[in-house]
Amino acid sequence: MKRLLVLALLLPLAGCISTAASIVTAPVRAAGWTVDKMTTSQSEADRNRGRRDRKAEEKQRKEDKKEAKRQRALEKQQHYSDPNQ
Repeated sequence: MKRLLVLALLLPLAGCISTAASIVTAPVRAAGWTVDKMTTSQSEADRNRGRRDRKAEEKQRKEDKKEAKRQRALEKQQHYSDPNQ
């Protein structure tokens, strides 16, 4: 009977123990999260560099396409305004 009473009294304490463990480990987890956010791993650096390079290439392609279109329009305009042709 005493064992049953002890178990019945300890059962609600299980939640308190897990809460206490969470409180104790919270600063460690917060420090780990901060370090993770402030540092960049090699794979993250590679991914970011690749993303930056792809964006730069896309921007260059758009500029080249725009310049080619401008050149075609200029040539077309010169062709129609040339009296020798």
